[in-house]
Amino acid sequence: MTDTAIAARTERPSRPRSSKPNGQWKVDGMEPLNGTEVMKQADDGLNVRERIENIYAKGGFDSIDPTDLHGRFRWWGLYTQRKPGIDGGKTAVLEPEELEDRYFMMRVRIDGGALTTEQLRVIGGISRDFARGSADITDRQNIQLHWVEIENVPEIWRRLEGVGLRTTEACGDVPRVILGSPVAGIAADEILDPTPAIREISERYIGDPSFANLPRKYKTALTGHPSQDVVHEINDVAFVGVVHPELGAGFDLWVGGGLSTSAHLAQRLGAFVEPSRAAEVWVGVTSIFRDYGYRRLRNRARLKYLMADWGAEKFRHILETEYLSSPLPDGPAAKKPTTPGDHVGVHRQKDGRFYVGATPTVGRVSGDVLLKLADLIEAHGSQRLRTTPHQKVVVLDVEEDRVESLVAGLEELGLYADPSPWRRSTIACTGIEFCKLAIVDTKGTASNAIDELEKRFADDKGGPNGLLKPLTLHINGCPNSCARIQTADIGLKGQLLPDGNGGQTPGFQVHLGGGLASDTREEAGTGRTVRGLKVTTDDLPDYVERVTRRYLAERANEDQSFAEWALAAEEEALQ
Repeated sequence: MTDTAIAARTERPSRPRSSKPNGQWKVDGMEPLNGTEVMKQADDGLNVRERIENIYAKGGFDSIDPTDLHGRFRWWGLYTQRKPGIDGGKTAVLEPEELEDRYFMMRVRIDGGALTTEQLRVIGGISRDFARGSADITDRQNIQLHWVEIENVPEIWRRLEGVGLRTTEACGDVPRVILGSPVAGIAADEILDPTPAIREISERYIGDPSFANLPRKYKTALTGHPSQDVVHEINDVAFVGVVHPELGAGFDLWVGGGLSTSAHLAQRLGAFVEPSRAAEVWVGVTSIFRDYGYRRLRNRARLKYLMADWGAEKFRHILETEYLSSPLPDGPAAKKPTTPGDHVGVHRQKDGRFYVGATPTVGRVSGDVLLKLADLIEAHGSQRLRTTPHQKVVVLDVEEDRVESLVAGLEELGLYADPSPWRRSTIACTGIEFCKLAIVDTKGTASNAIDELEKRFADDKGGPNGLLKPLTLHINGCPNSCARIQTADIGLKGQLLPDGNGGQTPGFQVHLGGGLASDTREEAGTGRTVRGLKVTTDDLPDYVERVTRRYLAERANEDQSFAEWALAAEEEALQ
């Protein structure tokens, strides 16, 4: 964002305050104003672990207290999953307990996306032994398992913690997983390595009761790579690598991003954070959210709403005067990225070896794939990999003469280092298969669409010499935007559409021209929704092909991106 844009935002008048208290602890006191706040004050969500281990795992699902089941379990990465066979039309009609199964989704927290092959093998074994072989790489760098039974949770924790992994605060009103550059510490063009800051925040503050009762979820991202590879504009707090003309390499501070049903892009505070102060600044921003965040209404309890009301100037003033040991120096904005941030393909490391980024299909893998991947990586002389915020994996530390063999082995596992534009840039949320909030299928729909679009564009392989550059296609099963639909070239929000025979059929509202700062656009933007532009699941490949071919035929020149074309096009051209 430009300095002019920052100034314009800070000069906007604040919204009129409600006559009712907002539940801001430093303004209104700590009296809980809704049931969730009552639950959190009655007992810290972190305390439920003891009950899981000593009561619920022994007594089974029926022994679980409902308040723990639908509340505090999230503090340990556990949600009940959707009962099979309940169609999307029932999602908004049935009560949560009518939608839920007796099995759990478990989210394995992977701060910075950093894994060893030993850790990967443990996750794969847990998937095989306790989760029916399920495993999804999420766009938050976690690995998500399904079909977990409460009786097995203590053993799963024992195995994870034995190799330095955990599910602590993977869900809940807490600091969620910390996004980190997948190439931290190894990329040849890195500005600085954010790993020490990620490690300090994770080790000191995740699981700290001081931050275990935030108004709602809280998302963090840090990168020192010039591709800005951690979707920083849609996190609550983000640190982006820059070089200060006098102070050297450090971070540009962003606050207040988030999507869901009301998209807000984070704002630059114009402040430069020296690496040694990153954890201190993180604590300060997180404490502002804890102390001043809105708690009365759950749909206003994200940091983005406080930032929208305060503006960047006031937020920085409160941060520096109430929470930091000293003010932050002004700093420069990061430059426009010149390379993609998904890290797909083969790239040379700073030590002369190579890292290889590969994409599964919309993040869907399995326990067997993870076990075989660990074996493959070790057979090629490495013991390290990373997950990414784009549902990808990156294998590190590969010698040049072993790269070709690794790429072939990855493809045999369904992990593509040279994917088609469609397979590379399509992501999807969990969808109706497991999620109680979803209305339509996403993973299967996306996979089928990719297969079909690869056939229809078989003569165009993408890449630097192809007509078709990767277009981001994001598919979400409900309005909550876990798959970031507002920031995609083509974003699809799941809903039920009339089938022409008096019934309903699964489909999507279409959102076009969104995107985050990247090698194809200067600044983030949330695109446009064309009135009445909706597509059924069955017609999805036809629509994507039609609008893509229209773009290729009508773009002003080869350098005009899909988003630029879509934002300028007449509505008729987008149908």
